[in-house]
Amino acid sequence: MTGQTRKNCVIVGAGEGVSQAVAKRFGKAGYRVGLISRSVSNLETLVADLRAIGVDAYWAAANAGNALELSGAMGSLIGEMGACDVLIYNAAVLRPGKPLDIATDQIATEFEVNVLGAHRAASIVAPSMIERGRGAILFTGGGLSLEPFPEWTSLALGKAALRNLAISLFKDLSPKGVHVAVLAICGIVEKDGPFDPELIAEEYWRVATNPKGVADREVIFQPAGTDPFYNDPDRVHAAVSLLPKG
Repeated sequence: MTGQTRKNCVIVGAGEGVSQAVAKRFGKAGYRVGLISRSVSNLETLVADLRAIGVDAYWAAANAGNALELSGAMGSLIGEMGACDVLIYNAAVLRPGKPLDIATDQIATEFEVNVLGAHRAASIVAPSMIERGRGAILFTGGGLSLEPFPEWTSLALGKAALRNLAISLFKDLSPKGVHVAVLAICGIVEKDGPFDPELIAEEYWRVATNPKGVADREVIFQPAGTDPFYNDPDRVHAAVSLLPKG
């Protein structure tokens, strides 16, 4: 196992956009970065791009909803890099479906990725963090956890449960020196817009390295002037929605 003179960040659900920007942000600060996703070709490209800018990057392929694959991938990265200092869980199944149209079995299958994988990943890294008295576990949430819309039933269920898991973990682990947070990205991630991946990555960095205690157990990322109805752009459900203020 590599020595712990440098810190390590593991990102589950790696891809272009938020996770790629987060990997660059932590990598440029000197962290080793380990990436996990299902696609080997995607991982190879991401790692090559990171190494090209001087980031010490590694990868392991796994479906976040598969217990054996995820445990194996995380074990492989930790064995190669060293203990995880920051875990970022960014995996989710983005499949639309109304509550009475979507099959119960589909919800259960997607819940494996949207929630259970997050619990599994946290369970793997938390003991070492507790032992060292430091670390951060960050989950990517969303506005659907605060105000669900029927077109996204399964994802909304997952994000709501993920929010609950994050806050429960925060209460349990914060006294032990481990910060846990859920970051709700309440908009469409686009370069050069209010939800630019680099802006979001900066918030992940801040929360992981300089959290404000209980105030940062949940971060609602919705810049002023952005559309809180991004999950319902035609305002179909405006009369029955109570949107969070952020």
